[in-house]
Amino acid sequence: MKTRNVQMSESLSVALLLACVGGFLESYSFLSRDGVFANCQTGNIVLLAMYLAEGEWARVLSYLIPIVSFVVGVILTELIRGYADNHILHWRQYIVLLEAALLALAGFIPSGSRDIIATTLIAFSCSMQVEAFRKVKGSAYATTMCTGNLRSGTFQLFTYFSKRDADSLRRAGHYFSIIAVFMGGAILGSLTTELWHEKAIWLSCALLVLTFALLFVRPNDREHTIG
Repeated sequence: MKTRNVQMSESLSVALLLACVGGFLESYSFLSRDGVFANCQTGNIVLLAMYLAEGEWARVLSYLIPIVSFVVGVILTELIRGYADNHILHWRQYIVLLEAALLALAGFIPSGSRDIIATTLIAFSCSMQVEAFRKVKGSAYATTMCTGNLRSGTFQLFTYFSKRDADSLRRAGHYFSIIAVFMGGAILGSLTTELWHEKAIWLSCALLVLTFALLFVRPNDREHTIG
């Protein structure tokens, strides 16, 4: 049994902040940007297929562009990872700053006018976030969607009850905490979008700035690994 230091990017506090951002952006993009899910591309792919079947090409384009931008965001994240890791900031901090800047820019685009540009910026940002932050204390998770977290949390909970493994209960708690905060972010996004419309997205930028600052902290946590 070995131990390793847990990076701050894998801490539960960072995971919860990013999950809040993810939930916020999901409700924000749907409510203020023409019903497009900018975070989770599964829904967009299904809607894309439906509109393809109906031959509604304008609607097809509105869902295709965010999907493509998501793919490009993943590629750019890996390029930044390879280039920026030896610079002043950690490469994940560059990702967070770039994401905050793009989302801030989206807030200047009025709802109902050039929504496709805003959803492209949001999808691009979310793809960078989900690619850069993939683990919480060694366990794989996602900050912009819930399906995988729900599956993993349920599995860990089952493992706890079947084997009485305390570590599984702890991991289940992480997953369900992330889901709960994601839901809280979605509620916050819904309420603030009704009040501030497209400018509500700037609240998610504030959460990202807080995340950026938190990444300077050196955690004391260590986790056990086998091998």
